[in-house]
Amino acid sequence: MKNLNSTALKIVNGEICILNQQALPQKEEWLTSASIDDMCDIIKMLKVRGAPLIGVSAALALAQYAEQGADQTALFQAADQLKAARPTAVNLSYCVDRLLATYEQSGATGLITEAETIFEEDAILCEKIAGNGATFIQPGDRILTHCNTGGLVTTGIGTALGIIIQAHREQKQPHVYVDETRPLLQGGRLTAWECVQNNISHEIICDNMAASLMYAKKIDKIFLGADRIAANGDFANKIGTYNLAVLAHYHNIPFYVAAPYTTVDSNCPTGDEIAIEYRNAAEVKGASGSFGHVTWSPEASPAYNPAFDVTPAELVTAFILDSGILSGKDFEQAIKKEKRKGKENPLPFVKI
Repeated sequence: MKNLNSTALKIVNGEICILNQQALPQKEEWLTSASIDDMCDIIKMLKVRGAPLIGVSAALALAQYAEQGADQTALFQAADQLKAARPTAVNLSYCVDRLLATYEQSGATGLITEAETIFEEDAILCEKIAGNGATFIQPGDRILTHCNTGGLVTTGIGTALGIIIQAHREQKQPHVYVDETRPLLQGGRLTAWECVQNNISHEIICDNMAASLMYAKKIDKIFLGADRIAANGDFANKIGTYNLAVLAHYHNIPFYVAAPYTTVDSNCPTGDEIAIEYRNAAEVKGASGSFGHVTWSPEASPAYNPAFDVTPAELVTAFILDSGILSGKDFEQAIKKEKRKGKENPLPFVKI
């Protein structure tokens, strides 16, 4: 593979290098993935994370395996192993299946080239999302975001946080309230880190502070990402997203979802069909990071730990996609229209 470079994922002389997101923000540590098992472990341990970047990373791992001489049977087995690593984010299966389809037509050389294309395409999609979304941000807007959706989860500027970064570059000076995003603190650790890197005004808040900020009229808009968008516009995202959608609806605050077309699953009818990943109870009962591990709960206490929740389309003000903007109520009809044409992408641009 040729050399490729992004914030959290690189190809250097044929090696896959991944910025360990479990070590951030205290330490910037780069890991090397040399096998399918390596990549699956890295994905499961959230050392690489975010729907788009998980998909790109898996694609590069499969391409690396092809370069190492894996035959068709081994490649297809590796594809299944990668897709099982994290089931909720549709980008993972989309990217892997796209490579398999290319392999059947063009062999290993075609698969490797397609993986490089996926890497480069993701950055282009991010730029389009950022450009479309920045139009919704006014100078001085106070924005709430959840989890992490910047360059750490894509090969480009990011999705929801990418929009905020673009608005900052346009001198709109947004102020960001960063949900810490329990239980894994992707907001407090990673979004805050990206805000510091980009010199964006921000404050970290506990997840349960969002409602009080809305009541005090200190939040103008909410921007966040998605891990899978069903055909009717219901979407899965980091646990706690549904809370924010309900609160935004009550307080009449615009609620925007930013994602590339690779996150849209037109074969999934509604949010009820989205598989939700459940993770280890230790994530709720304590915390792990570059500081080590801390447990604050009784050992005998069980814990409920879904990694994602599903938000109904009716609570979405607009989906900000690489192809344009769709209101929550228009999303399902747009998908049906595209399917009648015999295609799924690109989605049409619909003004709201």
